[in-house]
Amino acid sequence: MRKVLIILPVLVLAALFALFALASLRGPKAPARSHLLGQSAPAFALPALDGETPVSLSAYKGKTVLVNFFASWCTPCRAEHPFLMQLKADGVTIIGIDYKDKPEPARQMLDELGNPFAAIGQDADGRTGIDFGITGVPESFVIGADGTVLANWPGPIDQSVLESKILPALHPGGGAAD
Repeated sequence: MRKVLIILPVLVLAALFALFALASLRGPKAPARSHLLGQSAPAFALPALDGETPVSLSAYKGKTVLVNFFASWCTPCRAEHPFLMQLKADGVTIIGIDYKDKPEPARQMLDELGNPFAAIGQDADGRTGIDFGITGVPESFVIGADGTVLANWPGPIDQSVLESKILPALHPGGGAAD
């Protein structure tokens, strides 16, 4: 009986080690697909970061836009910021949703890095993030002119994501933005 009590934990640890080793050999998992792809984007009306007109997706009906969930406390959001600035320079309309953040740090971040957003809504309680099914920040959605979710990227946008996911959804067939 004593041998079993010694051997059993060793066998359990060996089995766990084997499972972790197998999981690491498979490599990183692809980001999950949003349940919203091909469906209407959730409607929202959020207080504006600048205190002006509330921010809503309906104000951009008829135009393809990028909705980007971000936060000042999010390091990957800062890493993707130059790509958002590039999209703005290319004429893409980006709606920012400041997720579970305080207004002042968000303003400071945008003062420091530049503001790529046409409008910024404050999602202080995270309700809009829940409606979109985000898994964290940053997360971006391309919303078509008809309000349909065309693409989603959970995580920071980098050059590879920009070229393979975001730009093709923004400009299907290589055409100009709506």
